[in-house]
Amino acid sequence: MLIACWSPKGGSGTTVTACGLAAVLARSASVHGGPGGAVLADLSGDAAAVFGVAEPTGPGLAEWLSAGPDVGAGALGRLEVEAASGLRLLAWRPPPDFRPGPGRAEALLEALSADPRPVVADCGRASDGVGLALASGAELSLLVLRPCYLGLRRALAAPVRPSGVVLITEMGRSLGRRDVEDVLGVPVRAEIPVEEAVARAVDAGLLARRIPRPLERALRPLTGSTRAAA
Repeated sequence: MLIACWSPKGGSGTTVTACGLAAVLARSASVHGGPGGAVLADLSGDAAAVFGVAEPTGPGLAEWLSAGPDVGAGALGRLEVEAASGLRLLAWRPPPDFRPGPGRAEALLEALSADPRPVVADCGRASDGVGLALASGAELSLLVLRPCYLGLRRALAAPVRPSGVVLITEMGRSLGRRDVEDVLGVPVRAEIPVEEAVARAVDAGLLARRIPRPLERALRPLTGSTRAAA
């Protein structure tokens, strides 16, 4: 199952949400006997830092996208690096003047959707190109959103209609879950509180190995979607 995490506005918490969800899915797969853990496909470039692993020195996902049609889905597996037990990372690493080849975004969508493991894609703002293709075509397309007026405005104008919302909740906001659901017309699938424990785990590069309990509790309902799809 391919799960795309995206947001129309920067600073919404998309990367942390995507990395946290991939880590929770990897742990859930090991508990429930899933097919080989989980994968994080990084289209934003920050996942290695969040996971606390060295930046890969070899080719990455961007190189695969800029290759010709003779480089197929099998090559993606050779680009994966280990982020934690059961959790694999497809790092971004765009070359200078990166431009995906014709049809490569669609080929990536097909390859990631066909993977027997749960795959989470950090699509960033998903405004165009590869991120938009994955966010539009994923089986579960999650809009990561802080409950603010500007974020809701951009979400309404986004070129993608999400399957659901991951709401980043924080004190002092006048808008809440019901407001977001009423405006966007899609359900809030998870609510992640802004917590110091999450920020400390990200700053220390421990998110893959020591998932903060508030984050794991918030994301756990989403793991049921992948098991149901399987």
